[in-house]
Amino acid sequence: MKANENELFIHHVKIVLEDEVKIGAVHVKNGIIDALYTEEASIDDISLPPGSSIVNGNGGWLLPGFIDMHVHGGFGGDFMNADGESFDRITSYHASQGTTGMLATTMTASKEAIEKVLLAVSDYQKEGMPHAQLLGVHLEGPFISEKWPGAQNPAYIREPQLSWLEAWTERYPKLIKLLTLAPEKEGAAETISWLAEHGILAAAGHTDANYSEMIKAADGGLSHAVHTYNAMKGLHHREPGTLGAVLTDDRIHAEIIADGEHVHPAAIALMIKAKPIDKLILITDAIEAAGMSDGNYNLGGLDVVVKNSVARLRDGGSLAGSSLSMIRAFRYMLEHTKLSVQEISRMASGNPARELGIDKETGSIAPGKQADLVLTDPSMSVVGTWVRGNRIFSSEDR
Repeated sequence: MKANENELFIHHVKIVLEDEVKIGAVHVKNGIIDALYTEEASIDDISLPPGSSIVNGNGGWLLPGFIDMHVHGGFGGDFMNADGESFDRITSYHASQGTTGMLATTMTASKEAIEKVLLAVSDYQKEGMPHAQLLGVHLEGPFISEKWPGAQNPAYIREPQLSWLEAWTERYPKLIKLLTLAPEKEGAAETISWLAEHGILAAAGHTDANYSEMIKAADGGLSHAVHTYNAMKGLHHREPGTLGAVLTDDRIHAEIIADGEHVHPAAIALMIKAKPIDKLILITDAIEAAGMSDGNYNLGGLDVVVKNSVARLRDGGSLAGSSLSMIRAFRYMLEHTKLSVQEISRMASGNPARELGIDKETGSIAPGKQADLVLTDPSMSVVGTWVRGNRIFSSEDR
């Protein structure tokens, strides 16, 4: 998406900065934040050319756009469908929930199915992306543990295939941003080192790795853990397991699904006490059911039933992703933790931007950064979403 050449002025808002909240206004030129006014600024004091957009925030919150590093779909679309119509449904829906950037997340599937997603995302990026931006691809599997498949299709689980990754990165340079694997699998250590050398984040997930295996993986370059607590070897006082390493090794960023189903509030509180705030990542793990009614859905070729907004596999009852959105996760953290708005904003925006290496461009509200913004009302419901100064969602259009 190209930057909007028209100017934008959003005033009468609580601006959420990285370490504080200031009441004021934001002025945007050519899709870039030009200036912050940390006291209420009069429109008469700002020189705006004809055609500029002036937005009264009515005392709401102005946040940096959310970056979702782990999302499979939404509003009836699934990234595994590998087509532009699904991508539009997903990115449009999540834009309405405050997301401005995301990683298109795959499932454990055949090599051919994954390659179709890579091609489709590459093509979609080139076509301009009218809604939330696809920042790259998160490969969740298929190099995971047979013991912890969760909602992944066990028929496609296999050992790490470095030749696949080499071919994919040669064909689609810089497209793959994150890969989830089980560090204990044969060939995983070599794969993790290769990923680190090529600027791809290596993540532990769907894994039975013990504590020492996790520490060795972190020594080799592993720096991320997907949906912490879920689908991983748990904590024991004599064998801290995967979870023990994630909670205590500050080299590892830890994702959390804050929906009240995947992780108990007390476990979230433990995670907050154990990890530096800058290592916590808020994600949705949303599937096609996000934004839809209860009913029957599909995930990676497996039947999913959504009841009371909770997604579970029809066979076995395992949690199968979520119907969560980033703004709902944000509100859950506000209601169930002692974190401040700005701390949660870092989990939802600043921390993923830093981990992805795009924090100079986005992830926080500051002059010189892209105008990737979310405006909410005082109760934290999304009113508007902007990418590079382009309004991609307005609650008035509903």
